[in-house]
Amino acid sequence: MMTQTYQFKAPPVIVNGPGAAKEVGNFAKGLGKKALLVTDANLEKIGLPNEVKKSLEMAGVPFAIFSRVVIEPTQDNVEEGLKAYKEAGVDFLIAVGGGSSMDTAKAIGALAANTGKISDFMGANKIPKPAAPLIAIPTTAGTGSEVTPFTIITDTAKDVKMLIASPNILPRVALVDPLMTLTMPQDITAATGLDALTHAIEAYVSVKAQPVTDTLALRAIRLIAANLRQAWSNGDHLEARTNTLIGSLHAGLAFANSSVALVHGMARPIGAYFHVPHGISNASLLPTVIEFSILGNPKKYADIAEAMGEITEGLSVLDAAYLAADATRRLNDDLKVPTLSGLGVEEKKFNAVVKQMAADAIASGSPGNNPRKATQDEIVELYKKAY
Repeated sequence: MMTQTYQFKAPPVIVNGPGAAKEVGNFAKGLGKKALLVTDANLEKIGLPNEVKKSLEMAGVPFAIFSRVVIEPTQDNVEEGLKAYKEAGVDFLIAVGGGSSMDTAKAIGALAANTGKISDFMGANKIPKPAAPLIAIPTTAGTGSEVTPFTIITDTAKDVKMLIASPNILPRVALVDPLMTLTMPQDITAATGLDALTHAIEAYVSVKAQPVTDTLALRAIRLIAANLRQAWSNGDHLEARTNTLIGSLHAGLAFANSSVALVHGMARPIGAYFHVPHGISNASLLPTVIEFSILGNPKKYADIAEAMGEITEGLSVLDAAYLAADATRRLNDDLKVPTLSGLGVEEKKFNAVVKQMAADAIASGSPGNNPRKATQDEIVELYKKAY
């Protein structure tokens, strides 16, 4: 038997449960003198960060606000945030929002503590010094960014989504509060929930999977598959919201340590070329990529089918494995997720860039973790099938 050790990294503190966001003041006191609250204009408008502000005020922690986060954060957006950080004279960050707010805050924190542009840090372990401390408060049950060492920033000049990975941008504190997700609209509930499910599935089948991530990933699949439909159809159902958020948290911890695979590698270029939301890109590819990948590890896909509530008793491992693809396809249908063509991805442009998209997917490194390796031609075929 091969002997191997595994490393598992997570934020030092994770608080979860209804009301967790109100504890921000207590944690902020120990992190610095003044905070930059990073959020987006929409959330600011509906008053979602108000509880956070109140908690900071009660704790006597001064803060400035940067509410100009954009949906797919860009280099320019991060530079704008860095300027706000410097002008306000702050020394730590609090992100309130979805993946975009957390990704932006991570990137600002990295630049605040290191010299260079964000593009200098593209890839793994390129950030020399620990970023400014960050408290992450998610408002979506999806990206898991509150517990991951990743940020994704778009280089608009090159049409590339830069994946930046470093333990130096891992948040210090994650406050995971389902009450912050109750106002999430249906389309975002679907996109982020399916993103989290993809994280869990890919973390479980990744060739870098390990015992701790396997446990977290399977639990995440169970929680999301059993609760996402209800969270989507009945947004103020607190139990369903809580369970999908805990599922997303488990999935984040899992893929932060075992990485994602082919679906994510293929989804990023769709986002870069066609500006389709990341979670929806993942969801539209997931059933097709599962069907392709099953032969690489049928047993694990059979486990996934079972975790998604499929009846696998009495079936061969391979037959059970194929139910994983059916289960994800049915979930997409129930949550009204269109195919790539239904997402408004224009066929002529799609055919013109599909080869380049496949090359970009492979270059991202994620497909290398897939249980079944795919060539560039096979990836082109998978894109066309998903289209």
